Amino acid sequence: MRGARRRFCSALILAYGLFSLYAAYTVFLRPRRSAAPRPPHRDRRGQRGFTDHVALGNEWNPWEEDEKNELAASQQRYEANLKMIKSARSRLEQTSLRVQIWGKAAIGLYLWQHIFGGHLEPADVTAQWREGSQKAGKTYFSFLTGPAVVPGYFSVEAEHVVLVLNGRERAKVASATQWLHYAQTLIQTHKIRHVAVVLLGNEQCNNAWIQPYLKRNGGFVNLLFVTYDCAFVNEEDIFQWPLGVATYRNFPVVEPNWSMLRDPRSYLCNFLGTVYKNSSRETLMEILKQDGLDKLCWIAAREQWQPQETNESFKNYQDALLQSDLTLCPVGINTECYRIYEACSYGSLPVIEDVMTPGDCGNSSVYHSAPLQLLKTMGAPFIFIKNWNELPAVLEKEKKMSLQEKIQRRKKLLEWYQNFKAWMKQKFVITLENSFLPSDKG
Repeated sequence: MRGARRRFCSALILAYGLFSLYAAYTVFLRPRRSAAPRPPHRDRRGQRGFTDHVALGNEWNPWEEDEKNELAASQQRYEANLKMIKSARSRLEQTSLRVQIWGKAAIGLYLWQHIFGGHLEPADVTAQWREGSQKAGKTYFSFLTGPAVVPGYFSVEAEHVVLVLNGRERAKVASATQWLHYAQTLIQTHKIRHVAVVLLGNEQCNNAWIQPYLKRNGGFVNLLFVTYDCAFVNEEDIFQWPLGVATYRNFPVVEPNWSMLRDPRSYLCNFLGTVYKNSSRETLMEILKQDGLDKLCWIAAREQWQPQETNESFKNYQDALLQSDLTLCPVGINTECYRIYEACSYGSLPVIEDVMTPGDCGNSSVYHSAPLQLLKTMGAPFIFIKNWNELPAVLEKEKKMSLQEKIQRRKKLLEWYQNFKAWMKQKFVITLENSFLPSDKG
C-alpha cells in the first residue's frame, strides 16, 4: 500500500516537472508568430464609437469633417491669393515707368479726369487731399492734388514727376517757381530723376520766365506742355497742350447719351458770357439783335467777368449748351477759351472767331496755322469765321438743316472730341516714356 502511494507521488512530481519545462520552453525558447492584422475599425458613433476608438489607441475628433473642409477651403484661398500675387507681379514687371503727377493748377483735373479718364478719392471737390492712379502704356501714373499738397509735406513715391502749374499771371508764377525750386532740390539730392511740366500759360503767351528751367537751356525740366499758341513750341521737348474745360468751376466729365445725340434742340445758338467794352463781342451782340436773331438763340450777356458760378448760373449754362445746335465763341483775352471744349462735351458745334489776339502768341517753328493751331492740326470740325458779319448767313443755313443732318453733325463732333482726348493721352504717355526711359541704343 505504502509502495503504491510512493509511486503515485513520484509520477505526479515527474508530470509537474515536465509541465514546467514545457512552459519554460514556450515562454522563453519557442519562436514567436507575427500578430494577425486587426480588422479595420468601424465608427459606430450611435452605439459605442468612443469606446472602440479608445480600445484601438486612437483619439476620436468629432469635428474631423469640418476641419477637412476648412483645410480644403484654406488651400483654395491660398492658391487664389498666390495667383493674384503672381498676376500683380507680372503687371508690375510689364510696367517700366512710375510717374507721380502733382496737380497744382486746375488744368491738372482736365488732364487726369477728362483726358486720362481717371478717378479721384475722395470724390468731394473741396477735399484738402485727393489722389488717384492708373496704368497707361508702360507707365504707372499716380495723381495728387488739393491744398494739402505742399512742397516737402507729402511722400515722393516716384523717380519721375510731372508738375502741373499755373503761369497765367504774376502771382501764379511766383507759386509755380516755388514748386520748380522744390523739384530742382529733389533732382540735386537724387530723390527724383526726371521732371516734366504741364503749364497753364499766360493768355498773351508771355511765358519767357519758364525758359531758364528747361533742360535745353541748362535747367532740369525735360519736357514742357504749354497752353495757347506759344511761339516756342517745337514738338521736340515743348508741346502745345489744350486749355480744356473750366475745371476750377467744376465743369463735369460729360458722357454722351441718346438724348444728347438725337433730340431736337430749342435754340439755333447760344452765348452766355462777358461782353467787354470795345471788343468784337459788342459787335456780336449788335448783329444778333438785327432781324431778331437773338430770339432764335439763348443769349445771356454780362458786363463783368465772374470767376465763380452760382448753382443757377451754372445750370443755365449747361442747359444752354445742351439745348443749342451752335455755341458762339468770340475772342476774349485769347482766342482759345474753355467754351470751345465745353460745347464739344454737349455736342454743340463751336462757331469760332478765327482771329489772333494781341500778345506774343503766334506761329511756331513747326506750326503755321495759329490761332488754335493744335485744334486745327487735329482736324476739329468747327465753324471758323473771320468776322461776326458772317454769322447771319451761318444761322440762315442752320435753319434749313434737317434734324437728321444735325444728328450726323453731332455724332461727328462727339466722336472727334473723344478721339482728340484719346490722342492727347497717347501723345502725352509716349512722349514721357521716350524721354524718361533709358534708350536701347548703344
